[in-house]
Amino acid sequence: MAQIRIENLRKEFGSFTAVQSSTFTIEDGEFFMLLGPSGCGKTTTLRMMAGLELPSSGQIYIDNEEVSQKRASQRDIAFVFQMFALYPHMNVRKNISYPLISQGFSRQVVREKVSEVARILKIEDLLNRPVGSLSGGDRQRVALGRAIVREPKAFFMDEPLGALDAEFREHMAEELRALHDRMGATTVYVTHDQLEAMQMGDKIVVMNHGVVEQFGVPQQIYDWPATKFVAQFIGSPAMNFLAFEGSVSEGTTSVHLNGTAFEVPEQLDTQQGKLNLGVRPEHVQLSDAATYRGRVVAKEYLGTTQIITLESANGPIKARIASSTPVKIDETVGIELDARKLTVFDEQSGRALLSKANREVLRHG
Repeated sequence: MAQIRIENLRKEFGSFTAVQSSTFTIEDGEFFMLLGPSGCGKTTTLRMMAGLELPSSGQIYIDNEEVSQKRASQRDIAFVFQMFALYPHMNVRKNISYPLISQGFSRQVVREKVSEVARILKIEDLLNRPVGSLSGGDRQRVALGRAIVREPKAFFMDEPLGALDAEFREHMAEELRALHDRMGATTVYVTHDQLEAMQMGDKIVVMNHGVVEQFGVPQQIYDWPATKFVAQFIGSPAMNFLAFEGSVSEGTTSVHLNGTAFEVPEQLDTQQGKLNLGVRPEHVQLSDAATYRGRVVAKEYLGTTQIITLESANGPIKARIASSTPVKIDETVGIELDARKLTVFDEQSGRALLSKANREVLRHG
């Protein structure tokens, strides 16, 4: 397996820039997620890493070898596509064995490797079946088998579960992660599904409009988003943003919203003007003793929890609270925020301001 290093990677299609100077490192054996909305540049980045697209500028290193201008066949990688890309005229065994046969392996080696891969993927009973008779999940297993059998340096996967229904996607995501853990493979996985990324990834790159917005481990990205885009894209419901005008400077430990002071992690940046106080719904609590108030305008029952939407002087607030907490529509309630988990954002740039709580994530993420 291999470390993959991306340095200042850029891709232009005429006047359109699909990827803008991306830089990040995928460590040997990581399950690495490229996450973002449609058109953000994640698939283009993956295709450049695989050699299916050549970069306009920048470098790609696989196992410390610079491969930016090398063909896909020279990079020793395996690619799994969303729509399986199986050979319809071949059965399962022939689909999986094709990469080995094309490389000139002996019949015995091919037979042994196919049997081993079929055992890992639990498809021994499907080897002689035509691929056209298989379910979507089994077809995806065959596509994975064809990639695994080569034992490449890295696996690249472009939304491989996108064609499956929601329930089976979750099941296959668990299987893929378990397979990765058994093999210790370096895997790069493209998805637009933030839940899939959080569930499976060791590290995540969040992209938007061709730009890497943030890079880090899932928990850090969720807890301390670097931009408002990341805060909105990851999390369901998304992070709340309470708008206010004011200033923060190095050492600031509280901000004022509509006359109420809220404690925040000690700030390390200086900024004034239009700001946003960001808070996740689970860090909002209702309290009769709180001086900051909001009116309940909606509630959504989710079993053990409920999502309450509140109308406040600084904007709407969603709170995730216990379903046993009694609330009524149009009721005015007190609102408390967990001071340890708050982030101040510059409204114009969308950038999170540096604090003692998020400095390690934002400086080194």
